Amino acid sequence: MTSTADTTGTTDSYGELRAQLATLTTEAFRPELAEIDRMPTAEIARIMNGEDVTVPTAVAERLPQIAAAIDAAAERMARGGRLIYAGAGTAGRLGVLDASECPPTFNTDPAEVVGLIAGGPSAMVKAAEGAEDSRELAAADLDALKLTADDTVVGISASGRTPYAIGAVEHARAQGALTIGLSCNAGSALAAAAEHGLEIVTGPELLTGSTRLKAGTAQKLVLNMISTITMIRLGKTYGNLMVDVRASNEKLRARSRHIVSLATGASDAEIETALAATDGEVKNAILALLGGVDGPTAARLLTESDGHLRAALAAVRTT
Repeated sequence: MTSTADTTGTTDSYGELRAQLATLTTEAFRPELAEIDRMPTAEIARIMNGEDVTVPTAVAERLPQIAAAIDAAAERMARGGRLIYAGAGTAGRLGVLDASECPPTFNTDPAEVVGLIAGGPSAMVKAAEGAEDSRELAAADLDALKLTADDTVVGISASGRTPYAIGAVEHARAQGALTIGLSCNAGSALAAAAEHGLEIVTGPELLTGSTRLKAGTAQKLVLNMISTITMIRLGKTYGNLMVDVRASNEKLRARSRHIVSLATGASDAEIETALAATDGEVKNAILALLGGVDGPTAARLLTESDGHLRAALAAVRTT
């Protein structure tokens, strides 16, 4: 039988949490939408679309802070550090999604950009919401990665109060790693715990508390910026061409040839010859064609230029 003390303690705990949630704009109730279930489908779609339009504006208000965080992360990654996302539920899934897109897009090693989700990989497809309440779990997940001071940890939480995300940032900061806290509420505990607090305030959701909506969209937009611009800074692109793309299927093999063509204007035969001489590496093939060097020389110049194609081309032209 449950004791009175236990029941009171539980009630007090839930009461405290309810009071905390009541202060969050992402949890706010919108009385004007109380009868949305009675509206025609087209009207609900119109309202949702109007809500989504506000998200890029909320992101734009934090561009200086986002840029500063990206520059700091790129500096660490240039020294060999990793980019590590940590979140629970929707936020965690968005981090894992962004991390998983980096190897095919930028030819990164899977260990360079990592997504941690509370509850482990199975939480990607089956909710493990209770795992989000553990700071200790986040610390253990980071310890398993053997965190270093050159790493960057991005805690992601729409509410900004998720213990797993906060715990990840606090543990990473204690280890000397760079920390970024991405949330969708002002004055969040997550932003306060991180060196770079990114608070994208998207306001109340269409469905009360359903932060997979506007908050999730905002988080996806910011994660796109963090990974993409960091990779641009690291020389993973040439202009707006994905010159480090990994040609792992037929579509990507065709895309790689298109990229070489756009970058060099070479004929199909020249492109095939260059790719054959550089083991299919797009960036190396472009350097071979534009710089008039062979495959091994292209590889050496890119290594000496830390993978930056423009720097490698400049080195060719000054020799």
